[in-house]
Amino acid sequence: MTTVLVVEDERNIAELLDAALTGEGYQVLVAMNGREGLDLLARRQPRLVLCDHMMPVMDGATMLETMAADPALRGIPVVMMSAMREAAVAKWCSGYVAFLHKPFKLFELLDVIKRTLGTGNVEAS
Repeated sequence: MTTVLVVEDERNIAELLDAALTGEGYQVLVAMNGREGLDLLARRQPRLVLCDHMMPVMDGATMLETMAADPALRGIPVVMMSAMREAAVAKWCSGYVAFLHKPFKLFELLDVIKRTLGTGNVEAS
């Protein structure tokens, strides 16, 4: 089963993503900010990270920088999510493999995940 880490500070969005991805067959880990996300990454190695850009404690850009500096984490693809336009987000961070503009539709999310992982199904781990 493919594991996805969702790093999102808005609890309602995190719960919705968790439920939707679990319903599609993914194993989902949830963190409420970048610091919690890095703590989970230290214990688990998901195939993909869905990361909000603006969060308290540690934002998505800082989390992405920290991941890029760590050889054990830099190969994990990150999909950045934000209500801000990508051009604005790109001024603060780079290195993400895809961008989702909030609000997005479930089919858009699933398409980005499948394209990023290079799979049409969720059975690969």
